[in-house]
Amino acid sequence: MVYFVGAGSGAPDLITVRGQRLLREAQVVIYAGSLVNPALLEETQPGCAVYNSATMTLEEVFGVMEQACREGKTVVRLHTGDPCVYGAIREQMDLLEQKGIPYQVCPVVNSFFGAAAALGMEYTLPGISQSVIITRMAGATPVPERESIASFAAHGATMVVFLSTGLLEALSRELMAGGYRPDTPAAIVYKATWPDEKKFVCTVETLAQTAKENGITKTALMIIGDAVKQSGYQRSLLYDPGFSTEFRKASHT
Repeated sequence: MVYFVGAGSGAPDLITVRGQRLLREAQVVIYAGSLVNPALLEETQPGCAVYNSATMTLEEVFGVMEQACREGKTVVRLHTGDPCVYGAIREQMDLLEQKGIPYQVCPVVNSFFGAAAALGMEYTLPGISQSVIITRMAGATPVPERESIASFAAHGATMVVFLSTGLLEALSRELMAGGYRPDTPAAIVYKATWPDEKKFVCTVETLAQTAKENGITKTALMIIGDAVKQSGYQRSLLYDPGFSTEFRKASHT
């Protein structure tokens, strides 16, 4: 069996209980290089074979999985964040399916949740934003034209941008071309929940300048939208005394 396990956003105690158990039971672990906190590897049992996929191709990763499964071993493929977001797991699953090798996915806390926690923010503030767009700038991996930053920006929703720290000048241009104001609140969060986490609140217009001034060149995500400032929102009806729910009658006093 192969288990795709999310390592979480960075802090080793943000992996799930299930993920920790699978790590402890695995005879083979293939982890995503510098993106996964190496402290998690301390959970592995003595004699566990550990591979760093940063130095491997897809074919090499699959070769290790296939050989281990032939030998009746349990394999953990340890991905950064949650495997379903920019984890490149579908291509691995396809190869496993072709060979009839069973697999399961263990979800976990993604870094965009860790970034919100670092900033003390709520993404879905009533009256401000009720939607979160997760996307990236086009780079080595292309982005469909219909999913351009500018087209998403037209919605004015909260946007979380991954894998784009080296493209911040272009990101700002795309965001403003799509409709965000230059002074729209924005944030850069570097290595959310890691010991060396850094966070900076700025504006759409000053994203590149803020990153440059603080030496941020990679391993960061950007949050865009009025929700970043965490003010001017409406009170939630869920806990409003004048609002009835299945469990509570409205009070009119």
